[in-house]
Amino acid sequence: MEVYKLTIKAGKTLSERKWKAAFSPEGYLDIGKTLSRIHRGGIHPSIRGEVWEFLLGCYDPRSTIEERDEIRERRREQYAKWKEVCQNLFPLVGSGRFITAPVITEDGQPIHDPLVLLETHPDNGVIVPTPETANAKPSCTGERVTDKRIIQWMLTLHQIGLDVLRTDRTLVFYEKKENLAKLWDILAVYAWIDTDVGYCQGMSDLCSPMIMLLSDEADAFWCFERLMRRLVNSIIKFVLDNV
Repeated sequence: MEVYKLTIKAGKTLSERKWKAAFSPEGYLDIGKTLSRIHRGGIHPSIRGEVWEFLLGCYDPRSTIEERDEIRERRREQYAKWKEVCQNLFPLVGSGRFITAPVITEDGQPIHDPLVLLETHPDNGVIVPTPETANAKPSCTGERVTDKRIIQWMLTLHQIGLDVLRTDRTLVFYEKKENLAKLWDILAVYAWIDTDVGYCQGMSDLCSPMIMLLSDEADAFWCFERLMRRLVNSIIKFVLDNV
């Protein structure tokens, strides 16, 4: 297997000025010139988010400014709808808090007294499940959940929370509870819509750079979704090529 070494050269960084100059008046991107610049010197921090939206395939370089604005708005609306569905299923989604202990059993029974509790402080954005939050489900009645898809999703929520706490824990960015909650929300929504992949350990590390680079949660979600799509396709191709 041939390994390519990326050599970053001083003064060759893709700057904000060079990035803007790579677009035509209509908004078409000269992706070849851009990739060459990135290969030689990397990307300036101020534009990394929007550059990665193109690199991950969120936008076609041949699209216009107007087309991208329409796509962005449509995707933000779609994410909001998915998140609302998740909020109805489990109200802590979008609340600025998250869980780190299970709230449901594998057969759909609510857990009123979780055995594994994380000691919390009011300012750290994490909650210990209580009878009220442990019962959160579509009917909000505390009754047993019978929908297998909902059970599977709810079983992943505390696993996501545990990984969120371990993700890039030394970064100042995650000293803010809203950033931890944003990471949890994105992963929770993704686990709901992608029933094939759901959630597995390590996905929080892949998602983390997205929310640091993009201020809008929906935009970060779609970058993460495109990254996961590429990874899944690569795995499928690898398996098929080696059957």
